[in-house]
Amino acid sequence: MKITSVSAMQVLDTREKPTVEVTLISGEMVVHASVPSGKSTGSHEALELRDADGGMGTAIANVEGEIASLITSREWSSADEIDTALIALDGTRDKSRLGANAILGVSIAVQRLFAEAAGVPLWKAIAERGGFSAAAPRLYLNFMNGGEHADFRLPFQEYIFVVGGKTSEAYAIAQDAFAKLGTVLKSVLKSNFNTFNTEIPMGDEGGYSPKFEELEKPFELLAALVAEHSGTSIAIDAAANALRNDIGGYTLIGKDYTPDELRALYAGLIKKFPFHSIEDPFAETSMGDFAKLTAEAGEVIIVGDDLTVTNPERIKTAREAKAITAVLIKPNQIGSVKEAIEAVQMTRAAGWAAICSHRSGETDDTFIADFAYGVGAHGIKAGGLGQKERREKYERLVEIEKEAEAV
Repeated sequence: MKITSVSAMQVLDTREKPTVEVTLISGEMVVHASVPSGKSTGSHEALELRDADGGMGTAIANVEGEIASLITSREWSSADEIDTALIALDGTRDKSRLGANAILGVSIAVQRLFAEAAGVPLWKAIAERGGFSAAAPRLYLNFMNGGEHADFRLPFQEYIFVVGGKTSEAYAIAQDAFAKLGTVLKSVLKSNFNTFNTEIPMGDEGGYSPKFEELEKPFELLAALVAEHSGTSIAIDAAANALRNDIGGYTLIGKDYTPDELRALYAGLIKKFPFHSIEDPFAETSMGDFAKLTAEAGEVIIVGDDLTVTNPERIKTAREAKAITAVLIKPNQIGSVKEAIEAVQMTRAAGWAAICSHRSGETDDTFIADFAYGVGAHGIKAGGLGQKERREKYERLVEIEKEAEAV
């Protein structure tokens, strides 16, 4: 393939912060890709390159400069070949020279070009590239937001409604449950605060963001929805990096917990409520605490995110420690489609589940939906239903269901 034009521009994500959009042209084919941005980030993530004012000027210059010079200089036989060349061009472990956002925007666009050139859907091209059996992921919908994504109105970052089965049917269940939760929350807020102003705040990721002082209240509300809808369950992203305190433990709703006490808290929640998974229950430096909870959690999946950051080396370390049973896959944590695929392959080799994820600062690019389906992920986190950019990912999965039936 000969790529004839490479350009980039600054666009705004769902938090109205700048991010990068890349456009590639090859012959009559024109493709675009925009890159999401995280707020709650692990310290080992690849570097998102920003200017001092938060803008994307340097990243854009890198796309239109060195990167464009490289990928327009010759013919390319595969997306892997281009990704390998981009990684080598940057030359750093964390893509800090050119920026993981600059590299990933090009990497995603390149994957789209090769899929279009082959005349196959994007998800199918990803499946073939990684040797995966494409399949519909479970929907992990962020029904209630807390933590850094919602000014800590709730302690945990995400309170998730999990729905399995055929995507079109799962999405319909999710829509019904989300609407019912909104009605219930308005009633609860009106009752608790004796006010007619019952508008529910929203978090960064399109989920409701009420404030409760009772730690179990969000789980009670989700459990009621699970009871109404078969094939559903609960998950959380604790994002425990943000819960650490200065005395070596964690603080939730004004109460301090030692790591052992927090583990006991999780154990109690698992016994009481219909849990499917817990993500980042401890800080990224606490591999041993992850391993202890994993050993005790039974069928409940323990997911690494800040712990593993879609990095094959860190996944290998977690595997050796038997720290988790699933890995969250975020392409922008590692900075290329090639490496994200390798992270899924390593996760599968460990016998673990792969759960693909958006970021708190999203765009209307639905690549993560095709990626999740293409790798046959256990699940996909694409946020709540209160933002268009989140809904578009789930709606893309419904489209993919139709495409897969036609292939």
